[in-house]
Amino acid sequence: MAKMGRPKAENPKSSKISIRFTDEEYEQLKKCAAQNNQTITEAIRKGVRQLFETMQQ
Repeated sequence: MAKMGRPKAENPKSSKISIRFTDEEYEQLKKCAAQNNQTITEAIRKGVRQLFETMQQ
């Protein structure tokens, strides 16, 4: 019998964090995500990658 369910991800997202934003910061984040046609999560991940890349230079 074949296995059922969703296939395993190559790089699963197993770490979780919680962040508190001010109302102003949250609105800025939502606006930035919307302008780039991204979810808030995608915008945060992109920001972290960009920060890391600038630190490596």
